[in-house]
Amino acid sequence: MPELIAKPTRIPVPGGKIIDEYVGRVNTGEFAVSIAHMVAPGGWQEPAQTPEFDEVTLVLRGMVRVETQTGVLDVRAGQAVLTRAGERVRYSTPEDEGAEYLAVCLPAFAVELAHREA
Repeated sequence: MPELIAKPTRIPVPGGKIIDEYVGRVNTGEFAVSIAHMVAPGGWQEPAQTPEFDEVTLVLRGMVRVETQTGVLDVRAGQAVLTRAGERVRYSTPEDEGAEYLAVCLPAFAVELAHREA
């Protein structure tokens, strides 16, 4: 039987970014996949990471910059990017308007699986 997810759980993070997890370890106890709605202000950036999960980032508004060992991608509204587990990646929103996007992680996101650099 389908399970209604009535509302997300807001995940507190520094830097002004908002993370609302709909499916994942925190909101539904799901370990196989996580789906979160994110809003990041202009100038937001996070440390590089080498996660143990694949991540699809679907940009709804604005632009998300994705830096990897092979180059830099500017992913704009209506576009998506797939990063693979074990790939060093860094996300940011350098444009003034920031960005709104969905992140889907396989397996589900967990801080200890992200391996963020200090």
